[in-house]
Amino acid sequence: MEIWLLTEHQYASLSPEQKDLPPYMQHVLVEDDTVLKALDSRGVLVQKVDWADAQLDWGRPDALLFRTTWDCFERWPEFSRWLDAASLASTLLNDAKIVRWNLNKKYLLDLARFGLRIVPTIVWEQGESIALSDVISESGWDDVVIKPLVSGAAMDTHRVHGPTDALNVSPPVPKGLSAQELWSHLLDRQGMMAQPFLPSVAQDGEISVIWVHGKVTHAVHKRAKEGDFRVQDDHGGTVHRHELQKDELAFAIRTMDVCQEWLQSNDMPPPLYARIDMVMDLDGEWALSELEMVEPELWFRFCPQAAHELAIGAVNMLSQQIERQKRTNPGV
Repeated sequence: MEIWLLTEHQYASLSPEQKDLPPYMQHVLVEDDTVLKALDSRGVLVQKVDWADAQLDWGRPDALLFRTTWDCFERWPEFSRWLDAASLASTLLNDAKIVRWNLNKKYLLDLARFGLRIVPTIVWEQGESIALSDVISESGWDDVVIKPLVSGAAMDTHRVHGPTDALNVSPPVPKGLSAQELWSHLLDRQGMMAQPFLPSVAQDGEISVIWVHGKVTHAVHKRAKEGDFRVQDDHGGTVHRHELQKDELAFAIRTMDVCQEWLQSNDMPPPLYARIDMVMDLDGEWALSELEMVEPELWFRFCPQAAHELAIGAVNMLSQQIERQKRTNPGV
């Protein structure tokens, strides 16, 4: 059995033993190495490759396991074409259907329709025309967060608040652009969404719960730097090991129950891994901010055993797939 770990170019050839790397990159390399060793210990032939390497034969491995393909949103047209080709050539983990569904944050509305509490979300498709002041007035929120439907690491994410005739935007808009011009520019290029700004995120951060091979393995607490609302370490946020409380664990499990119910109803298999990002909403209740099932950071440095669970789950999924193929095509 052969599995390739998918990464981006800057991580493909680096080793965790390499000196003088920024701490963030060091963490990424250590965690990828933890997954590589876990798969190797299960007898899997494994290597880490750049998803954008056009010289690779994507049909060679039995599966392609997403890990750190974090430049995909900056190279979206190219990545989308690659995804189509790779999903025809090999098995993707998570499954290609899940990946396509989960790449667009409209999945939040699907989960809400199945009864899950989410951060209230309104979406607009690319090319729609609406004034930013109308976004605020029609939503009923006087403080909103806008972000692309397809994005990661808080790319093109802004907080908008204040009088509709003098909107404040943070982080600040590029010099020379008004808030409305920024919004129009973003909506011309991509679908967008709006959610209410949650003071709890700026004050207390968010909880990320890691789910691997059918169970919760660990959790982290992400906090924004002072004066910001973005918890990602790309923007100065910090990550801390977190012991889940009963209500937090219960919400995470319910999230995955609802998710798998939706997936099953749409002829999709269970995911191998997921990250549940949960926040305290304006009513003081836990709500889903995002459910990441493509290339989430999973913080294996806080729980190396979770990497072994990932390896066990990947091997089991592929073994079951091979057995099904043998039953379907006994002569092959």
